[in-house]
Amino acid sequence: MRWITVGPTGQPGTSIVLYPPFASPGITDDERRTISEMMAKGTYGIVVLATKDLDRTFERLQARDADIVQEPTDQPYGIRDCAIRDPAGNLIRINEVR
Repeated sequence: MRWITVGPTGQPGTSIVLYPPFASPGITDDERRTISEMMAKGTYGIVVLATKDLDRTFERLQARDADIVQEPTDQPYGIRDCAIRDPAGNLIRINEVR
């Protein structure tokens, strides 16, 4: 199995690991098919980002006609977040850093 880790310059605490999930050892052919189907629909992957000002970030996304899934909401588990979909259908949640 191979993977690549990428991150922004000057932010060593931020990284994204990219790897094909169907390459994980121990999964069956049926599971690989299911993962591929879910990825094609955009229901398998999720990206979580953080911002200091969720409302301002949301307003900017809304002004750019982002595909809004959930407006900024105080969640019962203690965070405030919103959700959008990227053009490929992947879910992106944005948390407010407090």
